[in-house]
Amino acid sequence: MQSTANYLWMMSDLLGQGATANVYRGRHKKTGDLYAVKVFNNLSFLRPLDVQMREFEVLKKLNHKNIVKLFAVEEESNTRHKVLVMEYCPCGSLYTVLEEPTNAYGLPEDEFLIVLQDVVAGMNHLREYGIVHRDIKPGNIMRVIGEDGRSVYKLTDFGAVKRVCSHLHANAKIILCPFIHIFSASRANLFQELLFRRTNITPSHQDFLYEGRHLVLDPNRQAQTFPKTSRENPIMLLSRDTVNTVGLLFEDPSPPKVQPRYDLDLDASYAKTFAGDVGYLWKTSDSLLLYQELVRKGVRGLIELIRGEYSETAHKKTEVVHMCNYCSQTLERTEQLCEVLMQGNLLSAECDEIRDTRKKVMRLSSSLGSMEQTLQDISSMFLPGASLTDTWTQQVGTHPEDRNVEKIKVLLDAISSIYQQFKKDKAERRLPYNEEQIHKFDKQKLVLHATKARALFTDECAMKYRLFISKSEEWMKKFHHVRKHLLTLTGQFSSMEQEVTLLMQRVYKLLELLPQKMVPMTSGGIKPQAYLSPNTLVEMTLGMKKLKEEMEGVVKELAENNLFLER
Repeated sequence: MQSTANYLWMMSDLLGQGATANVYRGRHKKTGDLYAVKVFNNLSFLRPLDVQMREFEVLKKLNHKNIVKLFAVEEESNTRHKVLVMEYCPCGSLYTVLEEPTNAYGLPEDEFLIVLQDVVAGMNHLREYGIVHRDIKPGNIMRVIGEDGRSVYKLTDFGAVKRVCSHLHANAKIILCPFIHIFSASRANLFQELLFRRTNITPSHQDFLYEGRHLVLDPNRQAQTFPKTSRENPIMLLSRDTVNTVGLLFEDPSPPKVQPRYDLDLDASYAKTFAGDVGYLWKTSDSLLLYQELVRKGVRGLIELIRGEYSETAHKKTEVVHMCNYCSQTLERTEQLCEVLMQGNLLSAECDEIRDTRKKVMRLSSSLGSMEQTLQDISSMFLPGASLTDTWTQQVGTHPEDRNVEKIKVLLDAISSIYQQFKKDKAERRLPYNEEQIHKFDKQKLVLHATKARALFTDECAMKYRLFISKSEEWMKKFHHVRKHLLTLTGQFSSMEQEVTLLMQRVYKLLELLPQKMVPMTSGGIKPQAYLSPNTLVEMTLGMKKLKEEMEGVVKELAENNLFLER
């Protein structure tokens, strides 16, 4: 036991050891609270005095959640050596985290981002004081669990720090910008440009889904107003063109060749490798399942998206049909009036134009039949069991109820338990006979568990996942094919709508002139012709007056429907 005026620690309770100091787990004498006590050895005093005092001075100034906090500087009771009393980090360092077998193939992405964010924040705090750490490594990045249950990483060990000039340290954070630029897009248009660089999908061909619904991103929308996302609830990017389905890329690590001979060092190494491999298979199986669940969710969202686009196209078709019918009826009525006028050799040019216009509208109307049949064919694809439903997503791939991820985790826990025991066996250097036999049995179990986990991953998770991706690619091709037809139909209906509108505007202007041309004829009478009897002339004059009134009625009716045509 050693102590200072306010703290004490056991020499056997060692947390870490360096060239110039040891770190022990200590307690406050009055409160019993845990602290990390850094005790300097004789070698540390070989350093210049300014170097010895540098760490004390630096720690006194720093106050940040990503810097290990200094609580006190005291002297050890017997040796009078300087002692640093610091924040206790019970979870060890980043090195400890990386040494865990389940992280043998790297940290999970969300944990890595926490490490990156915390280390950058700590370094920026140092930069504000003109300090460079100069010894950033996993062993000098401590880990604690925050109040929200997430990891918090803190920089420690400032024995190698160095002050730099202000004009140098001002640009220190330039290590990170090229790597994290994708996380700092300020507006939606920059976000879409970054996505283009990573996926080759141009911004004009990017569609987004969020929570199963179409997400429209205004180009100037600020990134901080984007919907909150998570691993289970991301923003999904959809290309308007058919692209190859890649899926989630993963490795299948080869199992180590286990030597049958009894060797404590070698067996501990085998156990660590198996734990790392199966840990990777467990994480990968979880990611594969999540990926499939997201695709299922995305497919449901795409079905709703294309249903909405179908409804818009069908509505546009109804509008065009209504316009064509209205236009055709109006022109038919007008043409009948013109035929009467033609008997008197009046307005022949205008009547010919109306007749030609009506033929154009009839041709447009006749083309609607095939387009409507295409719409009906698309509609049938939404029926239960048809090609644009999500039935296939439930029939292929793996599902949460298969419990494959949980089964691999059970095997991983068993392997990890054996690994921990093998580490203890290795430390003993030699085992009694009975423990040696248990060790050999555990080695057999180790291989058995790892083989079973690999078979479960290969035959269930990976194989079914690849089949799921294949089916997904087939479905996406159908989806893009149908969507392309819908977009084509929508474009055709819009063109027809514009064409009919222009035709009706021409007729509208023409009909506005007809009553004016008929005024002299109806007010002054018709010049007698040799082959017309007096009674016929009287009837034609009365008929012309009636036709004028009907023309004015048609013009009035067109004017009342002008808002419809403009829309």
